[in-house]
Amino acid sequence: MMLTTLKQFMNHSARSRQILTVLVKYGLANWIKNTDPEFIKSVFVDDSGQQLASLSLAIRLRLAFSELGTAFIKLGQILSTRADLVGQEIADELAKLQADTPADTQAQVISTIEAEFGQPFDALFSEFDFIPLASASVGQVHRAVTLDGLDVVVKVQHSGIERKITADVEILKMLATLVEQYHKDLKLYQPSKLIVEFTKSLMNELDYVKEARSMQRASVYFASNTQVHIPEVYRDLSGKHVLVMERLKGTHIADIEQLTANNIDTQQIAELGIKVYLDMIFDLGFFHADPHPGNIWILESKQLGILDWGMTAKLTQAIQLRFQHLLMALAEKDAAELTYQIIQLCQTPAHLDKTLLEQDVTDFVQDYLDIDINEMVLVDVLNEFIRIIHHHKLLIPTEVSMLLRVLIMLEGTSKQLDNQISVIDAIQPYAMKMKLAQLSPQQVFKQAVASSTRWQRVVNQLPDQIEQVTDQITNGQFDINLNHRHLDSIINRLVYGVLGGAVFVGGCMILSSGVPPLYHGVSIIGLGITGLGSFLVGRLLFAINRSGNLSNKD
Repeated sequence: MMLTTLKQFMNHSARSRQILTVLVKYGLANWIKNTDPEFIKSVFVDDSGQQLASLSLAIRLRLAFSELGTAFIKLGQILSTRADLVGQEIADELAKLQADTPADTQAQVISTIEAEFGQPFDALFSEFDFIPLASASVGQVHRAVTLDGLDVVVKVQHSGIERKITADVEILKMLATLVEQYHKDLKLYQPSKLIVEFTKSLMNELDYVKEARSMQRASVYFASNTQVHIPEVYRDLSGKHVLVMERLKGTHIADIEQLTANNIDTQQIAELGIKVYLDMIFDLGFFHADPHPGNIWILESKQLGILDWGMTAKLTQAIQLRFQHLLMALAEKDAAELTYQIIQLCQTPAHLDKTLLEQDVTDFVQDYLDIDINEMVLVDVLNEFIRIIHHHKLLIPTEVSMLLRVLIMLEGTSKQLDNQISVIDAIQPYAMKMKLAQLSPQQVFKQAVASSTRWQRVVNQLPDQIEQVTDQITNGQFDINLNHRHLDSIINRLVYGVLGGAVFVGGCMILSSGVPPLYHGVSIIGLGITGLGSFLVGRLLFAINRSGNLSNKD
């Protein structure tokens, strides 16, 4: 075990003991128990939970993460978006994870707010309801009124939560290192890289300044859309641990009875919600990544309000382009092109069977896409697509996996409002728009400029690279590495054969020369050497016969 791993373990020994004990309790760390050094083994308790034996791995994972608290619940929630890594069954089970975090006391809330702004609490708010509207894993939300008389909601981070999460993240990094060291199958999924991405996502969620920026970015994008409203952020009252924003008044879309009582056209709202999210995904390249019904409201102004921007995702230009190509291949039901785009989009294992992948993609197209669009169910289509990715051990970029999850959640949320609506139907115009955009003169010119820039870079670097190779040749430092198969064995046999033949020929020469001592006129030395040569040659022929006769080709 690396010294850094040992240091992480010792820095958080009590918490490490608790985490490892829970993992073993649920049968999730037996590989550590069986293979790691004695000082790690000593932290385990007996696996006495017989009642857990009948539960599936997915349920045991959910129970363990729930018992271990905030960081692990967040990890589970993120893994629930990565069915390509953990499989659909585990992803579906981890999606049920909910943080049951006790609310901070009044004194703790006041202390956090005063520490954030360096001002007395009474100098910030004229009214403050210390009974929270909700208490999530990272923070809790309160109603309040500012000194200017504005109705606001105040999101306050739980006291000490950042310190606890930082400790858990260090332990998770240690566990990821152990997984890569001792579990070959899981190593393929790069757990250390996954934990790094998870850490980045979680640290972003702990920083309310970044959430405020996300909300403001969305507000600017939807500024001209009178049907959408993003809560206003009051930056002068907000910081890393406290976020103050406009209090929206309305009904969340899960309350169908209230929407009906308010004469809200749920079909129109479902269509609007889908369009808003698809605009963010395909136009802005930045989207709200948690579209569950509680985060989408119908305001008193009949506008669509989107809350809780702690979880967002950005699509880089390269990933946007790859995803657009993939979407167009899906729309055209071209299995060969779809296979190619999947390989381009994903990180592929060293021994990917491309032929088998294309066969599975062809079956996917025929079974799920080659039917009437009204019969398609987006959840089934995307789940089967993700199953193929998982089966072939391909790794989808994190942003794309979040995008697929958002589309699945969007379909589910929309069906609650109108069971006849289809996200696939809504995507069709975007696919056509992207196809036309790819063929537009502006896009062709843009691609030509990008290609010329890359070629110019290659041409500019070529003289330096040629000069470097020439210098290496001149200085005798130029090496050519050749990959060979069984070359050492071939050379050994060649040397052995030459040596055996030489001994045999030498013995025959001594025999013919009659070198004494003689026995009945035969040279004893010559006879012995000839016999040795015959033995060596015979042994070589026997070895060749065991590995394949001379007519066989490797």
